[in-house]
Amino acid sequence: MQVTRTAIADVLILDPKVFGDSRGFFFESYNERAFAAAIGEPVRFVQDNHSKSGRHVLRGLHYQIECPQGKLVRAVQGAVFDVAVDLRRASATFGRWAAVELSAENKRQVWIPPGLAHGFLVLTETAEVFYKVTDYYAPEHERCIAWNDPSLAISWPLVGAPILSQKDAMGMTFASATADCD
Repeated sequence: MQVTRTAIADVLILDPKVFGDSRGFFFESYNERAFAAAIGEPVRFVQDNHSKSGRHVLRGLHYQIECPQGKLVRAVQGAVFDVAVDLRRASATFGRWAAVELSAENKRQVWIPPGLAHGFLVLTETAEVFYKVTDYYAPEHERCIAWNDPSLAISWPLVGAPILSQKDAMGMTFASATADCD
């Protein structure tokens, strides 16, 4: 697998080795040893999540103030613009964001370590996103940062307004969100 660092050094883009021929393709989407070597430490995943969304749906920016989740994310159908925002006050990249296009075609994955907010925008008619997480979903600790917070200035590739859930439409500012973070 090829590993590429993003603007946030420990947010990693993982490009698998894909073996294809006239029958189709094969690749390892997850290998515990290879993943630990790529990120420099072992990781225990406890839950797999899978979502399906339509074009222009924007989910996020989500995080948990307790039980923070590391996420290994990939698009298994369609394409998304995937974003991570660093919420770790002690980090040199606190308040910065990194983004990558994930698609069924490019088979890319992104590793988002605990302590970052995560969101994505669907770029195709539909997209299915699959992600492994390092801690369980804790709705009482879940928070949401406004996708369009001007202090973050995320360059979402939008055409018109995104489609948001009620929760995402009521996201808080980055300044308010980080008052809860370490």
